[in-house]
Amino acid sequence: MTDPLPLVRLGQGDFVRDIFPHDLEPKGEPMTATSMMTQITKGRKPKPRRVMLYGTHGIGKSTFGAMAESPIFIPTEDGLGDIECESFPLARSLGEVMAALESLYSGDHDYRTVVIDSLDWLERLIWAEVCADENVENIEKIGYAKGFSFAIDKWRAVLGALDALRSDRGMTVVLIAHAKIEKFENPETVPYDRYSPRLHKLASALVQEWADEVLFATYKVHTVKVDEGFNKAKHNGVSTGERIIRTVERPAHVAKNRLGLPEEIPLDYRVYGAFARGENPFAESSAPATTSDTAGTN
Repeated sequence: MTDPLPLVRLGQGDFVRDIFPHDLEPKGEPMTATSMMTQITKGRKPKPRRVMLYGTHGIGKSTFGAMAESPIFIPTEDGLGDIECESFPLARSLGEVMAALESLYSGDHDYRTVVIDSLDWLERLIWAEVCADENVENIEKIGYAKGFSFAIDKWRAVLGALDALRSDRGMTVVLIAHAKIEKFENPETVPYDRYSPRLHKLASALVQEWADEVLFATYKVHTVKVDEGFNKAKHNGVSTGERIIRTVERPAHVAKNRLGLPEEIPLDYRVYGAFARGENPFAESSAPATTSDTAGTN
């Protein structure tokens, strides 16, 4: 007798788990159409969030991660020296990143959030492993851009490991990335520049689709009209130093959220975390507080 086929396969790489019909059978009874109907659920089922935060250097992205609940950092770049946090040693290979994820999955600990800092330096480690696999010095030397497709398989393994931490260990995932300015070819308008995560387009699309929230950290900018005389005027951008998060995509930046967040919130994980718990941190305040004094490095 052959083994039954799984209904679904969860996870990626070394974190794969097959779900068979008997796993869903209540009290060992055979699964029937009626028993399936009894397992229909209703309403929200909150799970730990998968957050990608990207922004310019030095705005406070790492501090955002350090303010999460019981965080542990997996650093792929050397930038945590001025932040009070717990961290694995600096990862110098993709294997070391996966080893850290494995230790969090199987080890005894009280961490509630895993923070990878940063994704763009993790991408360099992924490319290095692809180059080693293909015995080339540069990923672009792999013909027909296949190297970047090979890298996607390794990205899926990382995301699969993070999904396992989220589903089996109840851990929130925070992914930090730097920003770049890209030319966006909008089919409805002329091309224009916008901010996006500093990742290859294939990896960026994959991570953005996977994440529950894609948040853009930036400085709040106001425009001021300046009279130049002779009936001429120009508009200058003026920053107050207030650090904010954009939560909804606009022509100037990539963003998304599944929580119905305000379009703009302070760059403060405590504010985001309150919304994630279904609370309104601004309920007793007429305006959100700024975070220019609390934001840190990176």
